Amino acid sequence: MMSDTSMLHDEPCTRRNARQVVSLVAVFTLMASAAIADNTHYVNPFIGTGGHGHTFPGATTPYGMVQLSPDTRTLGWDACAGYHHSDSSILGFSHTHLSGTGIGDLGDVLFMPAAGDAQVVPGPEDDPDAGYRSRFIHDNERAEPGYYRVHLADEDIDAELTATPRAGFHRYHYPASKPAQLVIDLAHTIHGHHNPRTELKVINDREIVGLKQSRGWAEHHYVYFHAKFNRPFTAKLYANTQEKQGDSVSAEGGAQAVLTFEAGDDVVLAKVGISAVDYDGARKNLEAEIADWDFEKVRSDAKLAWQKQLDKINVKGGAPDQRVIFYTALYHTAISPYLFSDADGRYRGVDQEIHTATDEPVYTVFSLWDTFRAFHPLLTITDPDRNAAFIRTLLTHYDQGGVLPKWELAGNYTGTMIGYHAVPVIVDAYVKGRRDFDVEKAYRAVVASAHYDRDVAPQASDAVRTALVPAAKRFNDELGFIPSDQENESVSQALEFAYNDWCIAQFATALGKSDDTEKYFERARRYRQYFDTETGFMRGLNTDRTWSTPFNPRFSEHRRDNYTEGNAWQWTWFAPHDVPGLVDLMGGPAPFIKKLDQLFTEDSTIDGANSSVDISGLIGQYAHGNEPSHHIAYLYNYVGQPWKTQRLVDQILTTLYHNDPDGLSGNEDCGQMSAWYLLNAMGFYQVSPGDPTYSIGRPLFDEVTIQQENGKTFTLRAINNSPENRYVQSVKLNGDGLSAPFFRHAAIVEGGVLELEMGPWPEKRHLAAKAGAGATDGPLRDENPQLGGND
Repeated sequence: MMSDTSMLHDEPCTRRNARQVVSLVAVFTLMASAAIADNTHYVNPFIGTGGHGHTFPGATTPYGMVQLSPDTRTLGWDACAGYHHSDSSILGFSHTHLSGTGIGDLGDVLFMPAAGDAQVVPGPEDDPDAGYRSRFIHDNERAEPGYYRVHLADEDIDAELTATPRAGFHRYHYPASKPAQLVIDLAHTIHGHHNPRTELKVINDREIVGLKQSRGWAEHHYVYFHAKFNRPFTAKLYANTQEKQGDSVSAEGGAQAVLTFEAGDDVVLAKVGISAVDYDGARKNLEAEIADWDFEKVRSDAKLAWQKQLDKINVKGGAPDQRVIFYTALYHTAISPYLFSDADGRYRGVDQEIHTATDEPVYTVFSLWDTFRAFHPLLTITDPDRNAAFIRTLLTHYDQGGVLPKWELAGNYTGTMIGYHAVPVIVDAYVKGRRDFDVEKAYRAVVASAHYDRDVAPQASDAVRTALVPAAKRFNDELGFIPSDQENESVSQALEFAYNDWCIAQFATALGKSDDTEKYFERARRYRQYFDTETGFMRGLNTDRTWSTPFNPRFSEHRRDNYTEGNAWQWTWFAPHDVPGLVDLMGGPAPFIKKLDQLFTEDSTIDGANSSVDISGLIGQYAHGNEPSHHIAYLYNYVGQPWKTQRLVDQILTTLYHNDPDGLSGNEDCGQMSAWYLLNAMGFYQVSPGDPTYSIGRPLFDEVTIQQENGKTFTLRAINNSPENRYVQSVKLNGDGLSAPFFRHAAIVEGGVLELEMGPWPEKRHLAAKAGAGATDGPLRDENPQLGGND
């Protein structure tokens, strides 16, 4: 968010020239503002770089292949993005990063400037002088969309970074008194993954190329780079820190180079194209996107790309910090999935062959277990064309590997997480009318995803294939349930399979496939057999259908029990496709409400010596820091108590998101945590992707306008809105009153106005009559409106 315009230009100019520059800037700004709102000044890229948010602050473009960012650490859980705000030294600047993941990878092609006496080993955090690490302070660090700058104190170097979609642009300001040098280290990788092959080749005195092949979370990860410099250099090459003679070097582990630039002015510029295909692809990407040496133009173009991206939603009202959080969230939802195909259309497929995409780009980084919930539904509103392009990439993965991915990374199946959540992404787009993909192929793909088939993904290792096609699918096919004494995380897998199968049933119904409709609706109802009426929780079933014991609903053993990154308190509510059925399981609206109240007021203690660190952002046993809880606050809308949804949404928005490095209650997870904020701050949420129904919550802003690709706008207006007026009193859609807290996706696409009148007290008659039994139980106003009690 922070910027310092005094630092943008290093050459002095006369007052007359300065006035001319200011005048031109004002003219261009005025011209641009007529068409595009500049919301970039609200973005704080440091949000999520502290705590366990796992975001990075560096330079990237919307959905760009390059994320050029500083790395401060490479090991440990909080190194997943390479940077942590608590650190005080920088290793260097690498060109690829993941945003908000719970597993680390990438950190490819590290550049680190040095002012004489460059070293080729990284200095440890507790002794930066022992290697090429440099200290820095945050007061001398700036970040904004498409640009990053920091002063490296030990080297007395100012480093600036910007980017195009497939290339990074560095600008280094060296002290005049020392030789200008640059370390390139291909051994550097986040989470210390093995590099089977690295190589560097000096092309001439201004160009160097290289390859880093790594084996980590992505089993087959290739990054080629082509770098050009504005000044001549001499190079020393190293294999695993041992100097080698000649103009090329290769090594298992890591190749390094030290470039020493000829004397000249104090500025060194470096343009770096990358590719997963080959050297030619990296060179073409660079030459297609950065034609000259105008750093400021590339920076300006990156900012303009972000202005266009952030102009998709415009807000009025709200507190200043809320606007910063909102537009930073919108920024974080446009980092991944990112480009994976080169400028010439070539890319590396999940079959590890080189293909050419002729019509459109191919993308990578699909964190589907996270992003099916809010990120992809958000895109169906703000960017449906790109969402459809993502689906076409997923179908390309199906073509090449025989199955839709669960978590695809750099052209690799990883098999990470559970369920088969490419299915709701595809089905949700279809039911919302976005069908610009091969529908019959999509149907075959979603059906294949539901069943056990170990012949898929032949290029993947046995371990990845086992994760991609777990035994849980075989049990679900053959037994109709998943035995907890034979399969880990059985309850979570079973609940997510049931939801995924419901999505397939919706798809089958739409396509007139009646036999499949009944088959997958039956599978969708299987979640019910895991509900234990005696304890009131979803529990593990053994092979003999006895309950798994011992049982403690607060217990968690991370990734080694019946639940995935959670416990029974969080997972019992995962039947988003059949909330009425879940209400019935619990004995009706009154017991359901009592149990739901208890979730949010229960002691927040998580039992277990190895409980999941992902269980965070706790309100009672509700865990907003992880995705399985993200729909739960809206369940009150289904049982006639929408004011509780409004109260909880307000609490989550205002206490679990902050304009601060430690501003997220859990991992950002490739835009999911931010997408939740965006939808809820606008005033609604989709509980069950695949059902194009939005559930009304509590809007933060006085007015939100969403630009539609069809040229129409959808406006959400909150009347009498304030921090105190957090309860919805009435709702009108295009002037017509709504009697229940729901509306359909078609209302957004068609354009119009959703008007919410706000007030300080729960309104318990309006918007409740059609939402379920128990709507008007209790007094209409609570003097101390807390969960439970008179509600």
